[in-house]
Amino acid sequence: MMSILRNYAFTICLIVGILIGGACGLIFGEGAAIVKPIGDLFLNLMFVLIVPLVFLSVSSAIYNMKQMNMIGKVITNIIFVFLGSAIVVAITAYGLTLFYNPLEGIDKATLMANLPEQVETVQLSSGELFVKTFTVPDFLQLFTKSNLLPLILFSIFFGLATAFSGEQGKVVAGFLNSGMAVVLRMMRIIMYAAPIGLGCYFADTVGQVGGQILNGYLNAFVLYLVLTVICYVGLNSFYVWMAGGTKALSAFWRNIITPSLTAIATSSSAACIPINIEASKRMGVPASIGETVIPLGTNMHKDGSVMGGVIKIVFLLTIFGQDTGLSGNVVYIIGVAVLVGAVMGAIPSGGMTGELLICSVFGFSPQLAATLMVISTIIDVPATLLNSTGNVVSSILVTRLTEGKKWVEGICISKED
Repeated sequence: MMSILRNYAFTICLIVGILIGGACGLIFGEGAAIVKPIGDLFLNLMFVLIVPLVFLSVSSAIYNMKQMNMIGKVITNIIFVFLGSAIVVAITAYGLTLFYNPLEGIDKATLMANLPEQVETVQLSSGELFVKTFTVPDFLQLFTKSNLLPLILFSIFFGLATAFSGEQGKVVAGFLNSGMAVVLRMMRIIMYAAPIGLGCYFADTVGQVGGQILNGYLNAFVLYLVLTVICYVGLNSFYVWMAGGTKALSAFWRNIITPSLTAIATSSSAACIPINIEASKRMGVPASIGETVIPLGTNMHKDGSVMGGVIKIVFLLTIFGQDTGLSGNVVYIIGVAVLVGAVMGAIPSGGMTGELLICSVFGFSPQLAATLMVISTIIDVPATLLNSTGNVVSSILVTRLTEGKKWVEGICISKED
């Protein structure tokens, strides 16, 4: 019990801070705006670290992967599995939002009137929109929180160029790795103030819009729980059965319970790496594949975060009256959600980064990132469950693609497997 409390201490403090802030907003109404500067101060401290965090983490990750020579058939299969499962999860989550929108029946006009205004954008052609989304015309424009996607692409090329520069690039590589450690430490220090900062921000927000937004968050949480059951039981079972039939499916469910409980208890995908690798071996996954796929997936493959990304995007678009149906932004919703999953996985403390990316791509005020961050907090436990166990499933799929159908012959069927 004490171990669980230690693992959840920060999350509990964050939720308590948000709940106290929401209660104060309901009690004091617009008078709660007195604490708004505290919330804005916390958000600004977070915002100024986002750009260096993205640049250093992505560039150093690309450099380190290249140095490990992670190429060939296995890596190709890993990318295929990671991307494919993320797209399936995004489509599944989006499909359910068509039937159950978290803000259905909520007074959206009141919400929109009291939240930061949407940035006015000029109507662009599809080609112009593509260019604007992925590039900027000036170098300095890269280093703003409004252009995170172009910054990510630049960081990828910078990391590759550093890796291909050999000896001449080692000084730059050292700067990337050391700078990443320093910025991450700064982020952790600032996050100690998150319960107070987000609590004050939420007090002001609820004071302005009342209980409407609280109902929206509750509906979003219920929707996410339903999706968690569908993905954890349904999709995982389908993937494993497709990879190895009933024998693989039986081995999977005999050995996945302990990793699942560990994910729930620790609320950390990284903490689950050792037990996930051990469980994958008992499922018949070769050590060379499991020990590559699971650590890599912990950083780059988070289906739970993709699913949360869809809900956040639909949540925000609905507030501002934009079309979330099949005739609207469906391709962008799914595409950005998949990207959010990769960003949140690859960048430590990537939650705020993912939310800023959503605001940037869809043209909303960066201040709305804090509104979406509340969703990240309340779905943290089920999201960790999906992120962690999804990496075990990915290792099974990669094994099937790499080893062929005969991989199931290595599955032990004894009770001690």
